[in-house]
Amino acid sequence: MQRLRIGNGCGFWGDNLDAPIDLARDGQLDYLTLEYLAELTMSILAVQKKRQPTGGFAGDFLDVLERLTPHLRSQPRLRVITNAGGLNPMECARRCRTILDRDGLTHARIGVVSGSDILPCLDELLAQGHSLAHMDHGTPLTAVRHRIVSADVYLGAQPIVEALATGARIVITGRVADASLTVAPLVHDFRWDWHDWDRLAAATVAGHLIECGAQVTGGLWCQWERVPDLAHVGYPIVECQPSGDFVITKVPNTGGAVNRETVTEQLLYEVNNPAAYLTPDVTADFTAVDIQDDGTDRVSVRGAKGQPGPDSYKVSIAYHDGYAAAGTLVIAGPRAEAKARFAGQIIMERLRRAGIEPEHALVEVLGTGDSLPGVLPRTDAAEVVLRLAVRDSRRTVVERFTKEFAPLVTAGPPGVTGYTTGRPAVREVFAYWPALLAKTAVSHQVDLL
Repeated sequence: MQRLRIGNGCGFWGDNLDAPIDLARDGQLDYLTLEYLAELTMSILAVQKKRQPTGGFAGDFLDVLERLTPHLRSQPRLRVITNAGGLNPMECARRCRTILDRDGLTHARIGVVSGSDILPCLDELLAQGHSLAHMDHGTPLTAVRHRIVSADVYLGAQPIVEALATGARIVITGRVADASLTVAPLVHDFRWDWHDWDRLAAATVAGHLIECGAQVTGGLWCQWERVPDLAHVGYPIVECQPSGDFVITKVPNTGGAVNRETVTEQLLYEVNNPAAYLTPDVTADFTAVDIQDDGTDRVSVRGAKGQPGPDSYKVSIAYHDGYAAAGTLVIAGPRAEAKARFAGQIIMERLRRAGIEPEHALVEVLGTGDSLPGVLPRTDAAEVVLRLAVRDSRRTVVERFTKEFAPLVTAGPPGVTGYTTGRPAVREVFAYWPALLAKTAVSHQVDLL
């Protein structure tokens, strides 16, 4: 194979539902990847699975798959790789199996990658001496063990390659490193060696560039006013050669923009050390990458260098950390900022009079520069949004806070509006605990449906 085309139609759970369909229809793809998971997503899935054992996966993928089946029938080479399996990849696969069978794709195999969810064996790992200490401050995980709701390692590309080698047309995984969704098909189709660090680094750069969907095709571009037709933005495609050199592009005649600047912005997104970007597959050096415009909405990328990956997996752990609520009111008219701050003081004073002092509280007047204090210029707007938020380990404290907004309608300063949506909702707070775990302590499994 002289070239492989991989398109990513989803950058997170909640992304554009039409993007995967548009890419599959018009992208002339060999592979369609769909990236659903983030740290917050894993805690949400954990709560869902606790409530319903057959939950715990990104349900949006089922809707997408139903719309993809005509394209899977008409394009027999098209394969799909997704981490929509979340905490329950097998159940997700079973539901997908039903959709494929119903739509006449009974021979399309589904590969299922599991093993990223280490919550069931967490106590065993701790007993074996794996501290899973917090990466920032070194506190042992035992400090929050009783509050943990999810714990997942970021697997790499290898189990996906194993699934593709069985003939799977759709591969559903749990938590894997985002870029590994792209690394896997390149390794599989080009038959790259697992020690070919420069090619693995190139594949990682490609995966990192397209993993966030439209961010590389004009979304969040600093020159956003120059982006044509962002409402119909095209999602990214990587055209890769066996050498590891590749081009980032999108479907012709779609909105958005692909140029050296949009690609460079995404290259540096969520990167700690550009010279040593750590993944389960490889340690990639982004500083050696050469990025050049290569025609309209085409950017060539080459020169990535790699070294062996780390001996450990990164672990994403979420634990319950109390309750929170946030409410807003619109304050309009003369001296809007002063009135808003006065209204915020009233709410906090009424809580104190009730004997309630939230552990954490924030009062913001949006429209005056509060969202980025010290960065945005201060303004004197005639219309602002008062936003108050609290967090506390006691649910009763947060519930009482939510009841203090409505009285301002008649007992606050003039110009209060925007209160018709009811009281703010109380929600659980999940804190993030990053850790490392030796790769030797983790085993993955690949099944075929």
